[in-house]
Amino acid sequence: MTNRLENIKMLTTHANEKNLDLVLKSTQSQPTIALMSCGGLFEDFFDTVGVSLEIFRTEQTGGWMFNYIEALQLVGVQTVLIFISSRVSQTLHFKHEPTGATVCMLPSPWLHRTFRYICLAMKISGRSLCKSLDSYLVLPLGLLTHELKQQGINAIVFQDYENPSFDVCVLLGKLIQLPVFASFQGGSYQRSRLERPIRPFALRASTGLIIGPKTEIQRVSDRYQLLSQKLAQIFNPMDVTTWHPMDRDQARKILGISNHARVAVSHGRIDIAHKGLDILLEAWKQICSERPNQELCLLLVGSGSDAPELHQRIATMQLTNVLWVNEYIHDRTLLWQYISAADVYVLSSRHEGFPVAPIEAITCELPVVATDVNGIRDIFNEGEASGGIIVPREDPTALALALGRILDDPTLGRELGKQARRRAEQAFSFEAIGQQMRDFIFKDTNLNHVS
Repeated sequence: MTNRLENIKMLTTHANEKNLDLVLKSTQSQPTIALMSCGGLFEDFFDTVGVSLEIFRTEQTGGWMFNYIEALQLVGVQTVLIFISSRVSQTLHFKHEPTGATVCMLPSPWLHRTFRYICLAMKISGRSLCKSLDSYLVLPLGLLTHELKQQGINAIVFQDYENPSFDVCVLLGKLIQLPVFASFQGGSYQRSRLERPIRPFALRASTGLIIGPKTEIQRVSDRYQLLSQKLAQIFNPMDVTTWHPMDRDQARKILGISNHARVAVSHGRIDIAHKGLDILLEAWKQICSERPNQELCLLLVGSGSDAPELHQRIATMQLTNVLWVNEYIHDRTLLWQYISAADVYVLSSRHEGFPVAPIEAITCELPVVATDVNGIRDIFNEGEASGGIIVPREDPTALALALGRILDDPTLGRELGKQARRRAEQAFSFEAIGQQMRDFIFKDTNLNHVS
């Protein structure tokens, strides 16, 4: 806790020394959106992956959030990131160094802090009703309103719409006459019955929804009876110019992997149930047992709250050819190197919104084997012709068979990898997605033309 407080003090000093007016100067002449993470505190997520405020400020890149920022910058739209934290007592401003985006960290309201304390004391914080109320109470509306006006925000883009904080945000937008949009990053469920009567009104009152998967567009349209013009199919963007395959032998040398090994890679948060890592380990065990004389390696990259359980599973299953980089990778170049060391990428998830990880893989010219979760059929719209093999969820045998095809046939893997790279260039570039987002967010304003 001491280190965290020192980081916060340092950041405050940094912002004051740089002069906030200079930090925000570039946003005054261009349209500016506020990008808000879904209901909760900054530390609720970033603590679980070992990302401090200082690391976030100086190193954190990639993922849907920063890819949004960079894509929008290319089409003349500035982004202000807004988070809520219980670790600051007053609004904290700083510049995110890799992108230049302004970050506003607002202190959580006293009512929210009190509510959390009571729920923890009564050991009921895990209940669905508590989770809903927690999210409804987390936004400091007065401070948020002040920041939106101070930063010259033209529109809000919220992370996920199936979220109580989004309901509150839409109401605030109506009160201060600010358009409120939301993207779809995987939150597709309501936490409790409390949200059920409120959510339809919030979605209908919102300005628009940015959704990648067609299946999710259909679900939202059917469930909430939304007008088609309120929904836009826009994929998560990827920097296909910077991300490209590096030398495989060099990448393997960094990791100490033999050049003769056949390697499958998976990266992301270590959440066993959500990411289907138990399914992946079972599939990998089948692959290895069927190929006792083949040099194989499963490369896992990432960390999270389920890391101790994953360690135990790997040991119990006696999987000796699993190489796990147990850390949340802040350096995207390093992650790019890890992915480039593999012959095939695997996504074993049970649930996703519109996953960025397989897009990162296909920009590195890797074939992908992925479970049939939200977004996958949109990424690989032509299946193998787009570089991807899609398998059912919860089916380790199907996953093992598909991975085995590529591991056993390097020529097939290379061909699928080339098709995957073409798909990335055509559908997910920063320029294409940034323009689609600008056109949708500012379509009814005089800000929809790049000056």
